Amino acid sequence: MPLDREVPTPTPRFPVNLAAPDLTRWRIGNTGIAGVHSFAADAAGPHLLVTALIHGNEIAGAILLDRLLRATLTPRRGRITLALANLDAFARFQPEDPTASRFIDEDMNRVWEEHVLDGSGRTAELRRARELRPVVDQADVVLDLHSMLWPSDPLILTGRSAQAAALGVAIGLPPTVVADDGHTGGRRLIDYHRLAEPAPGRGALLVEAGQHWEAATVATMEGCFRQLAGRLGLLAPVAALPPGRLAHVTRTVTAQTDNFAFLRDYRGGEVIAERNTLIALDGEAEIRTPHDDCLLVMPSPRTLRGHTAVRLAQFD
Repeated sequence: MPLDREVPTPTPRFPVNLAAPDLTRWRIGNTGIAGVHSFAADAAGPHLLVTALIHGNEIAGAILLDRLLRATLTPRRGRITLALANLDAFARFQPEDPTASRFIDEDMNRVWEEHVLDGSGRTAELRRARELRPVVDQADVVLDLHSMLWPSDPLILTGRSAQAAALGVAIGLPPTVVADDGHTGGRRLIDYHRLAEPAPGRGALLVEAGQHWEAATVATMEGCFRQLAGRLGLLAPVAALPPGRLAHVTRTVTAQTDNFAFLRDYRGGEVIAERNTLIALDGEAEIRTPHDDCLLVMPSPRTLRGHTAVRLAQFD
């Protein structure tokens, strides 16, 4: 008898509880690169790059950067750069169909590999990544702001950089930090070679701050930024939070068929107590937890073949 599983359903229409900001005044920038604004102190210090809108429909990050730009940042030392990444995709954002503006030609968070950036590709996202590359090459620390479609606890992704993982744990918001290998479909910004290499004072954090289009997501992004900027000495320190908890991805589950389905609804951040628990079927292949206390990282109930369905992780 075949195992019961959930029948895939159309992607639900999640409410859009945020208004997209008017970014017109910020499109030119002050660096010679559209949408990129940089603020330096007289005193030397690290260079923090904060990026939003790598995905054009993730407007929470744009709301935070708009707020920071209106406040006119004044670093105590070093430099803070704010970059509105995929402005062209963002320009297409419509609350009636909010997922359609994620990108124009391809996912901008899969193109950050040297041979891709230096190659012959001519997509809108590649052109924009090449425009942003000089400022990425100048940054010491990157905070890449993202949000999530499906229900999940907020988290920080660090790639496999030990320095980034230590930094994510130190700032404590969000409190879950996940070291992972990224995606088979291409390198994320945080995986860009200069950011991932073990150099002193360098690291890149991708914060998945909560669900798209929710005010709490903007608040988490701002809290994360304030904690990081304070720890780096760029802005006034804020009250320290308890350190985060680090988990390492032990398996990235990529759908091999068009019939991937979880056996029940799982929420990102859920921990499955027992190893060998059956959680999904990929066609006829069983997906089971590889160890006790298995953390589910951003499970996607609607997964196409070749895309990441879930990452399975173990806490230190």
